[in-house]
Amino acid sequence: MGQSPSHPIPNTPLTIIGAGLPRTGTSSFTRALSTLLSAPIYHGGTQCTLGPEVEIKSWIDLLSAWPPKCQSDEDTIKRVLKARLDGYAGVTDAPCNGLVEELMEMYPDAVVICTVRDADAWVESMSVVANAATLRFLAFILYLVPTMRYFPAYVDGLRKQWVALYGRPEPATRHHWESHMLYLRRVVPPEKLYFYDVKEGWEPLCKILDKPVPTTAFPRINDSKAIDDLARKMVLKGLLRWAVWIGVCGLGFVVGWWIGRPGY
Repeated sequence: MGQSPSHPIPNTPLTIIGAGLPRTGTSSFTRALSTLLSAPIYHGGTQCTLGPEVEIKSWIDLLSAWPPKCQSDEDTIKRVLKARLDGYAGVTDAPCNGLVEELMEMYPDAVVICTVRDADAWVESMSVVANAATLRFLAFILYLVPTMRYFPAYVDGLRKQWVALYGRPEPATRHHWESHMLYLRRVVPPEKLYFYDVKEGWEPLCKILDKPVPTTAFPRINDSKAIDDLARKMVLKGLLRWAVWIGVCGLGFVVGWWIGRPGY
């Protein structure tokens, strides 16, 4: 997160499935992939929060149908994945880091790269993720903000995805981290599964992709700071819109009262 939303290029084949959990350097990884592949990469968090409303609404539809219970659910999942990912060379971040099995079925030639970091540091970083009470507050604050008005429903869908995959919702623990690694090893053939720490820079990633090492510096984007900055920006925007709305309604009430006075 913290980037600008990317745009698809027709006929671009999807070759990379980024399976790293949030706050494992997915933004830096996305930028690095885009550089190495000279193609757009779909970063879930960025597209959902900074892209048009169809992005986040589509993922809410998919998460409502996942895990599939009938053919209609399976059709919805495939339809959304195709609609959102066509024209991208890769996908990173949520919710696709929990849809690896489905993506492998649709893109059998792709490789899976899971960004990693120290597990305990990841747990600490994830401790700020909103709980249910915070989401109820956000649902009210963000109601007047286009796209972001759907964010609480989207996060609720991600929570249900975690429960289905790992057996429990947030707060994040070592259990979630270890369960995710087991999930990947279960659904991805070992010859297609790679683990990568963005702190190691270009060399390991270029080796995985068989690409020359760029002469430019490796992109360093602070996921946590970007998320926090975006959250503050959107909450402020929501509060300002509510202030304007309340002010307009209050002015309308005063004008109505003035006009309705006896003898006006």
